[in-house]
Amino acid sequence: MNETTNKNAFFHGLRQSLVVTLVLLLLCGFVFPVLLSGISTVIFPSQANGSLVYADGQAVGAANVGQDFTEPYFMKGRPSAYNYNTYYKDEQGNQYYNDGSEFAGLSSGSNNYAPSNPALTERVEADIEAFLEANPDVKREDIPADLMTASGSGLDPHISPESARIQIPALAAASGLSEDKLEQIVADNTEGKLFGIFGEETVNVLGVNLDIAKAMGLVGDASK
Repeated sequence: MNETTNKNAFFHGLRQSLVVTLVLLLLCGFVFPVLLSGISTVIFPSQANGSLVYADGQAVGAANVGQDFTEPYFMKGRPSAYNYNTYYKDEQGNQYYNDGSEFAGLSSGSNNYAPSNPALTERVEADIEAFLEANPDVKREDIPADLMTASGSGLDPHISPESARIQIPALAAASGLSEDKLEQIVADNTEGKLFGIFGEETVNVLGVNLDIAKAMGLVGDASK
């Protein structure tokens, strides 16, 4: 009798455990994500779909993810250990970062170099020389620090207003746009402090470059 009772109790407990597991799997793994995604899509459609940025009907980026811009008429962002995951394919289908190194796959983060690491000094010095070559009117000591330092994620699309303004003379020469026009584009893409209190003012580099491309006639319809 006791053996039969123990077996019944065991299978009863096992059945309860399986039922609870399946119910929670259904609720937490399907119902809740679908419900949350549906509500988000209705209330915040742009954010729920990745805050995509469009030009001529094509998605050209995301408002919250930086890109690696190489054309001289485009504003430059902060360094990224993963080149913002921007890559190209050769004829054989091999993938490479824009600097020629092999694409390591979608990633984020920084190299976490210590200040004493020679690799950090080498990287910063190379970036400084490249920036001075592209911006000949800028003095080395006037380069804002954020232009030479990567963000924690390596994907930050923002720079400081100072870093944006210091690039305007070179951008004007490369794009043919007036400095006044570029200053207005920077102002249009400057985001204030959160609630007017937290953080600092920032400039979205992708937004700036989309407006530059539109002003140059490289794209027609652009939306952010």
